[in-house]
Amino acid sequence: MIERIPLRRYGRPEEIASVVAFLLSADSSYMTGEVLHAAGGARL
Repeated sequence: MIERIPLRRYGRPEEIASVVAFLLSADSSYMTGEVLHAAGGARL
């Protein structure tokens, strides 16, 4: 599975947490209808 991820590693919990924190913050207040993939580039 690692070979299919361009960054060649799994995401660390703190990396996923930072995405969640962004979505919960005012910084994402103007975003609508987006899909964010925290997948190390695996969905490119």
